[in-house]
Amino acid sequence: MSEYVRSRIRMVRSVRTPKTVRKAARKAAPRAASAAAVLATLATLGAAFGGTADAVARGPRPAADVYVAPNGDDRAPGTRTAPVRTPERARDLVRKRVPQQSADLTVHLAPGTYRLSRPLVLDSRDSGGNGHRVIWQGGKGTVFSGGRAVRGWRPVKGSAGLWSAPAPAGLDNTRQLYVNGVRAQRARGPIPVTLTATDTGYTASAGTLARWRNPSDIEFVYPSGEALWNIQQYGLGPWTEPRCPIGSTTGTTVTMAQPCWDNSTRRVEFPDIPGRSINMVGPAKLTGGALPGYVENAFEVLDQPGEWYLDRHTRTVYYRPRSGENPRTAEVEAPVLEKLVDGRGTGRAPLHDIALRGIEFSYATWLTPSSPEGFSEVQAGYTVTGPEGWKTQGLCDYTPGGTCPYASWTKMPGNVAISHGRDIEFSDDAFTHLGAAGLELGTGTRNATVRGNVFTDISGNGMEIGGVDAPRPGSDADLTREVSVTNNHLYALPREYHGGVAILNGYTRNNTIAHNQIDHVGYSAISMGWGGWPDKIGKPATANVSRDNRVSNNLIFDYMQALDDGAGVYTQGLTGSSLGNGEKITGNVIHDGWGLGRTVYTDNGCTYVTVEGNVLYGAQANVLSAHVDYRDDLGNNDPTRIVGNYWEQGDPDGTDKGVVTSGNHILADPSKAPADIVAAAGLEPGYRGLLGRTFAADSAPEAPTRVGDFAADGSVYVTWNPSYVEGGAPVTSYTVTATSSDGAHTVSTTVPAARFKRIAYAVVDGLTNGTPYTVTVTARNGVGRSETSLPAAPVTPSAGGSGALPDAPTGVKANADATAATLSWTPPKTTGDTPVIGYRITVSDGRTATTVTGRDVLVSQPRAKGMLRVIGKLRPATAYTFSVAAMTATGTGPSADVSVTT
Repeated sequence: MSEYVRSRIRMVRSVRTPKTVRKAARKAAPRAASAAAVLATLATLGAAFGGTADAVARGPRPAADVYVAPNGDDRAPGTRTAPVRTPERARDLVRKRVPQQSADLTVHLAPGTYRLSRPLVLDSRDSGGNGHRVIWQGGKGTVFSGGRAVRGWRPVKGSAGLWSAPAPAGLDNTRQLYVNGVRAQRARGPIPVTLTATDTGYTASAGTLARWRNPSDIEFVYPSGEALWNIQQYGLGPWTEPRCPIGSTTGTTVTMAQPCWDNSTRRVEFPDIPGRSINMVGPAKLTGGALPGYVENAFEVLDQPGEWYLDRHTRTVYYRPRSGENPRTAEVEAPVLEKLVDGRGTGRAPLHDIALRGIEFSYATWLTPSSPEGFSEVQAGYTVTGPEGWKTQGLCDYTPGGTCPYASWTKMPGNVAISHGRDIEFSDDAFTHLGAAGLELGTGTRNATVRGNVFTDISGNGMEIGGVDAPRPGSDADLTREVSVTNNHLYALPREYHGGVAILNGYTRNNTIAHNQIDHVGYSAISMGWGGWPDKIGKPATANVSRDNRVSNNLIFDYMQALDDGAGVYTQGLTGSSLGNGEKITGNVIHDGWGLGRTVYTDNGCTYVTVEGNVLYGAQANVLSAHVDYRDDLGNNDPTRIVGNYWEQGDPDGTDKGVVTSGNHILADPSKAPADIVAAAGLEPGYRGLLGRTFAADSAPEAPTRVGDFAADGSVYVTWNPSYVEGGAPVTSYTVTATSSDGAHTVSTTVPAARFKRIAYAVVDGLTNGTPYTVTVTARNGVGRSETSLPAAPVTPSAGGSGALPDAPTGVKANADATAATLSWTPPKTTGDTPVIGYRITVSDGRTATTVTGRDVLVSQPRAKGMLRVIGKLRPATAYTFSVAAMTATGTGPSADVSVTT
């Protein structure tokens, strides 16, 4: 080969276009040479970049696909027969081939686990080219993992049932551990001392915590929810669950880590509005006396099967196996990476025309909550961060030194994250075994498709769209819009930060969230909008770019199973500039919210929302609430349309200062809801196979939470939050165990899960009066029994009640249509000797009295929250009188009456 031909090869390798190759071939071949000589030169030059003489002679051709396999070699060319090993090397090959792209370029990911040593970073260089896409195509069993296998397990001498293993290389800290794909519980338990809050933490009744191993790794958790029986509210509102690490302990002095402690326990108050924090979300300080509910990440509470602990100082992982587990043969994974895919587009150079398909994103963590920042939650995974963040962050011009814009708190990151992405697709993927949010489509994401994916076993939010840092982006490139989230299944989340939601949407435009199934979630299913809280001080909501967002034809059920004051669809703030371009919530079927809340919650500053043609039932209320519109001085409510729904709320038609209610139908029997609405909600037929996708072996359910009780004569009444992580098989029963303070007397009762769901409490009889009892609860499914719940506060049965009955309920009202009536009331002002456990409704037509109970009955009392129930099978044009009476463990009180004509 002549030096000239060699020089042309070097040139072709640097430019790599067929046109250049043909030109180089003509120059390299002698002028008098035959056609065969030209073709021979073409063959030589074509081989320089992997082509053939014929392909080069024909002109433009697709860039060669890239092949990857876990057993590949990164020195290989990435062909079908010689694949590379890592996605990172495949990305580098793609970068070289995109300039010659004339069709979609596919990265073929063979089945298997790709253990990432660092996040797969994608930027504009990894985008599609010439109008075509780069497709990362996986298949069944293709996993992007940020975990490390934990091996070398041995029993710990002198500790029956406890095993240990050396931490693998690279594991310095993690917040999760998985055994055979099942999330293990980080060691937790009751706090062994009595704590008294101080300015910097606590004074303990004894020096127990100071003697524990690694006190600075201990984390205090502040679970929330509505106050109930002897359950306190520990968080910054019933929708939050802050967490803070201990900074240090000396004797009985517990000093909490900063800035988490101040950011979680302090708020700036308006000087002229006592008790109103300037951030306007929740109370002015941590409730419950700033006392934690339980302790986590301490070796000393590693006492139940399924719990684990990482001793970072000795680099040892400890685990108590569940029944049937053998750590020596189990697959144990500890997440190390905090991101798996990091899409770093910019406004000037976006990441674009990329699809990620058929990939399972698993085993990533998030370590900020383990740092002094902790997890100072405000709402939906947004936290207050930074030194003195409590008095500056997101407080804007409401306080000196406040940062703008208002309410721009710190968003939970995504383990898979894209910023400034255009024409991005995630389809047929799984986001599971993750420690932060699952998928984050951040600032500047546009024309993105999230379709046919599963989101489950995620510590925080399932997916996040846009943000709240820029209500009015300075550049069109920073606007998040035209994101389509359709036909996904989101369930059994959040696992760790229980105030998280399945889908979080910030300030965005033209987004569609449709035909998803969301079930068994701890708090709200979908959260839309932001920045509406200033209406609490008579100010308009934050002006923002949001408009034309749609939440349609979703199936949502069994939501708010850990916290309260949320909804199937929660929305707030300005959603548009008119009812025409405001948010549309249509065609959804939303039912069975466990906590106190709504099916659709139009919260602070929620303007121009249309709620139309939905089926809504099984909640404390269906569509609430109306707020004053402070954009003008007219005294109207925020403009809202509530039309054509099938619901239990039963509000009559009317216009209430801007809230239009029209053509709604009282739904007495959910089975009678319109078949077309029900059939169209949730996953479309081609995607219903997602409901059968699993990512771990079936396991016992997660333990119930928020166990509360009260004592009566020889018995204890017990309530709890059900297990929304069922382990792959439905929960069949709950077992409640009451143990006397001396441990000598134990009584248990088992209730079917379906019965508990209806009545929301159980009674343990046969107890000894005058003896304190501690109550715990376990859940059982077809696989086995859960861990034992954290105990309720001890209670003492007694026969010495006064016999006082509850007062009559107050504010009883009735609204009727032709065949059904909605009754509404508030709890009695006093309940006598014991809390209300139900209501008895009698109807003047002589039918058998209806007993009303459920979680909303139990949690409605401390804050006098409203109740509603539907009475069906009424005759048209008939007068009825309804009587409502409260029921307690002592007996039934007097009734309150209301009459209505159908």
